[in-house]
Amino acid sequence: MNDTFSANLLFSMMAKPIGSACNLNCTYCYYLEKERLFRRDLQQHTMSEKLLETYIAQTIYSSPNPVVLFAWHGGEPIMRGLDFFGKVIQLQKKHGAGRVIENSLQTNGTMLTDEWCCFFTDHHFLIGLSVDGPAHCHDRYRVYKNGRGSFAQCMKGLELLVKHKTEFNTLSVVNDYNSKYPDEIYRFLKSIGSRYMQFLPVVQWIDPAAKPDEPRILPANTRKNAEVTDWTVNPVDYGNFLIRIFDEWVRNDVGICFVSTFDCVLENWMRVPPSVCVSAETCGHAGVMEYNGDVFACDHFVFPEYKLGNINEKSLLTLMNSPFQHQFGRNKRDMLPAVCRKCEFLDLCNGECPKNRIVNTPEGEPGLNYLCPGFKMFYKHAEPYFDFMATELQHKRLPANVMKWALNCQMGT
Repeated sequence: MNDTFSANLLFSMMAKPIGSACNLNCTYCYYLEKERLFRRDLQQHTMSEKLLETYIAQTIYSSPNPVVLFAWHGGEPIMRGLDFFGKVIQLQKKHGAGRVIENSLQTNGTMLTDEWCCFFTDHHFLIGLSVDGPAHCHDRYRVYKNGRGSFAQCMKGLELLVKHKTEFNTLSVVNDYNSKYPDEIYRFLKSIGSRYMQFLPVVQWIDPAAKPDEPRILPANTRKNAEVTDWTVNPVDYGNFLIRIFDEWVRNDVGICFVSTFDCVLENWMRVPPSVCVSAETCGHAGVMEYNGDVFACDHFVFPEYKLGNINEKSLLTLMNSPFQHQFGRNKRDMLPAVCRKCEFLDLCNGECPKNRIVNTPEGEPGLNYLCPGFKMFYKHAEPYFDFMATELQHKRLPANVMKWALNCQMGT
């Protein structure tokens, strides 16, 4: 099997300008407790302008592409302040040398203002809005520190994005509760104007014996006694969630609404490199940089053992091309259990994200994806539709033709 890494790894980086700091206290958040990794750090957990310039310059100069992408995440990155992001634009112009620069920012939407949205629109930011569905779904876990739900304030933020014509897409976390309401969530997201949707399943592996000041969330390969959280989505529920949304999408919305999970399956079906790393054969191309310049192998692997180094000491290019990072990326493929290697859906799934490989196979081999039963349900159900869309693309026809075909199948004609 060919190694997908080249001598010069093309990488993307997610930057955390304020670390894990957030104005919300979402029950399922895997990042809030990351502040404990930096508790000995005497400085405030905010990215300095000096480090910001180092990061922007290294990112631009290490990219061979004409378009350079910057992704700003948290925590809640808006807490870093508008002046900081004004400096981002200045430094990108300073070091861009005519390159096309694109920015995306993930936000919970509760702190958006007219001023923020004007800035985002003027500078062509793509905003990712975190919203888990209608109020009863969103407020189940996306809460303030006093336990109050954040839905109403999130919707005020959405109104401002729409008012200022700020480009946005949505990210919805799928958990034990909202996984029971797929149709309602999908229709709600369409109703608020989302045309690009990402559904992120919650799978959290925690140490029940962790002390109050110790991190509870564990990496997938831990040897400690661990258990999944109550809010982790049930695999079968997740499979049904995808199926129900897919059934409405494939009959009504192909080419109109875009669901990242479905896009990746079609890309793999066509033997085109998938746009999201969880569906790729190997990973390691998407790192994360903390507010102090520390770089980790992946946003879901911000653990001491996955720290690559600091950009004040080594360049991003050196860190992301390190032997450790190359091995981290290959492990996604090389550490698949035997049952996965024999699976009929391997080319579509590729074991999904390594962070979710927390259970043993029936034969007792570790490394099986917790969501495997749900993925198999979905692939079996959706197989004829993806096959049809792939055939249409191969003949240079529109995959949206599947909608009429699906309707005819439903009517038995």
